[in-house]
Amino acid sequence: MKPKKILIIRFSSIGDIVLTTPVIRCVKEQLKAEVHFVSKSVFAPVLNANPYIDKIHPFTNEITELFDILKKEEFDLVIDLHNNLRSLRLRKKLGVPSTVFSKINVRKFMAVNLKLTNMLPDKHIVERYLESVKHLGVKDDGKGLDYFLTKEDEVEIPKENYSVLVVGGSYFTKKIPMKKLEEICSIVNHPLLLVGGKEDVVEAKVLAEKFGHVKNCCGQYTFGQSAFIIGASSQVITSDTGMMHIASAFNKKIVSLWGNTIPEFGMSPYLPNKKNVILEVNKLKCRPCSKLGFKKCPKGHFKCMMDIELKKSNLEL
Repeated sequence: MKPKKILIIRFSSIGDIVLTTPVIRCVKEQLKAEVHFVSKSVFAPVLNANPYIDKIHPFTNEITELFDILKKEEFDLVIDLHNNLRSLRLRKKLGVPSTVFSKINVRKFMAVNLKLTNMLPDKHIVERYLESVKHLGVKDDGKGLDYFLTKEDEVEIPKENYSVLVVGGSYFTKKIPMKKLEEICSIVNHPLLLVGGKEDVVEAKVLAEKFGHVKNCCGQYTFGQSAFIIGASSQVITSDTGMMHIASAFNKKIVSLWGNTIPEFGMSPYLPNKKNVILEVNKLKCRPCSKLGFKKCPKGHFKCMMDIELKKSNLEL
């Protein structure tokens, strides 16, 4: 018997939630079920306009805030795409059948600590997300990622073709360093819009003042408006960030720079545009140094980013 009411769990973060959208869509369309989603309040806007979700359940601090509310919903199935202690507590509280995706933490540990990257599965995380619902008869529809904009997300953009340069990142060792940002700005000779949060304003202001074709959009727009700017662009230059996955949802050409993380973790642009370019420093003995990132380079040299070779041919529209 197919479940009629399903709760999908993914608490954070922006990119990880965007990567769940094929599961949301396929479950909704193929099972014809009522689909609910639970995430942290700060990330709920990523899915607010998603037509395949019937109800979003955001929480601010602790998942316990939602225990009684979710219990009353009487779900038939829980799809746990986060798989941590917090999501386990929620599953036990609800006491209904559940399916959980594998985080392959042991293999990631071996890749980070023993550099045995060949142990990582040749599968994107979206494929692993979808495997968790395969037993329900759900199949990948091949449509890739979703990101839905609203009227409020629309902002004024350049009339000519432009690229987006994503300035920020969740960890220092995943961010594009200032020296590389400057190098990118010097190579790109067409309009370049800088996207990022309030914490990136200082760096972006320096770049915009130094390069006449560069416009600072950091900290000036909502998340949805930044997504609109990406969706209307011709190219997105980014590190391993949530904005990279939003660019993938819009099928943009993506030039991605990889620092301490590696695409083999399964987080590269999903269903990539044929024009995509992945830039990384291969055969660096200390890479990958983390499955997430650090506040500073553990070795002090940050060669994984600083030694990336930038070519004009890769950055042309």
